[in-house]
Amino acid sequence: MQTTFAGRNIVVGVTGSIACFKVAGWVSTLAKEEALVEVIMSRAAQQFVAPLTFSSLSGRRVYTDMFTDDRDGAINHIGLAREADGILVAPATAQTIARLAHGLADDLLAATVLAATVPVIVCPAMNVKMYEHPATRRNLQTLREFGYTVVEPEIGAMACGEFGNGRLPEWEVVAEYLLRALAVQDLAGQVVLVTAGPTREPIDPARFLSNRSSGKMGYALARTAFRRGARVILVSGPTTLDGPPGVQRIDVTTAQQMYDAVMAHYREATVIIKAAAVADFRSREESTEKIKKDQASLVLHLQQNPDILKELGARCDHDRQLLVGFAAESARFAEEGRKKLHNKQCDLIAVNDIGSERTGFASDANRLLVLDNRGYMAELPYVSKERCADLLWDHIVANNFLRS
Repeated sequence: MQTTFAGRNIVVGVTGSIACFKVAGWVSTLAKEEALVEVIMSRAAQQFVAPLTFSSLSGRRVYTDMFTDDRDGAINHIGLAREADGILVAPATAQTIARLAHGLADDLLAATVLAATVPVIVCPAMNVKMYEHPATRRNLQTLREFGYTVVEPEIGAMACGEFGNGRLPEWEVVAEYLLRALAVQDLAGQVVLVTAGPTREPIDPARFLSNRSSGKMGYALARTAFRRGARVILVSGPTTLDGPPGVQRIDVTTAQQMYDAVMAHYREATVIIKAAAVADFRSREESTEKIKKDQASLVLHLQQNPDILKELGARCDHDRQLLVGFAAESARFAEEGRKKLHNKQCDLIAVNDIGSERTGFASDANRLLVLDNRGYMAELPYVSKERCADLLWDHIVANNFLRS
């Protein structure tokens, strides 16, 4: 599964907004990732940033006119549309959005989009009043009905001095939608529920019981599932990670809160991956005031938290839903994995080594041993957690574990 833009032909359509300068950075990033970037600039865009800037950053010529920019005798808009893997329109002004919605072909960018059969991603950027106008809202809905992806703008201060919805999104967000548009959609139609991160079980207002989980593996699973076409629900314990774009994120703190969130959503899921490191125990009593050292008992009384994975194993419709558990182990990986696979009634178990300095909690890489209820075992190599997540999805898809 390709997770970078290397070797992809991306047409970037730049239109007349002050946000043009941001897109220059995007073009630079794409070129550094070895994408072939063809830039089309509208006349208005050239009033904000010179074509030479984009040409220098992309290493390619910039197209600014329908007729005079000859592509070795080829028709510009047909050649650009035919050779593209995807088209990114950013910033997309109200004028450009109206053009595209009405199927006009009165400039090179509009004609190229009209001639294209590849994914089109549109990133609106404009004054908040223009963005909220019924005409703009209707035009954006028309683009969605065409099958174009509209990346919603951000809320914030604008160059015009107003505050509201209309700022161009950050590249980290747009890149995920572009990767999704270019990826094989082998999870299309799936609803994926992922749990990630640790839980925190309070003792008093200052202290809690928790573990070393960073949430990186669960977040990687959610991000890659979105890229591959799934609708993703991420139930996350406390982490420092940014939520993956396009993913519905539900933040929780305690094991009981995670249990409640999972049980509220598991029925709509077709794939459930329990990657969270849920605390097995919580304090029997939570003090409402900080416990002073000179008043503290040296004994902490604990009680069990609900076993979310075991409950899911008993409740899931295994003919319709795929249940994947994670097992954090430091020894006897296959033995402990098979035990958990059976006891929790999972379809698959992914065992990760938390005893190694290179894998496990807080690391950026992982290596998984995957066991399934058919009796097979597969070892996934030591790679980044994002690549590891993609390899796990590859394994699930290739071995026909998906239920629908």
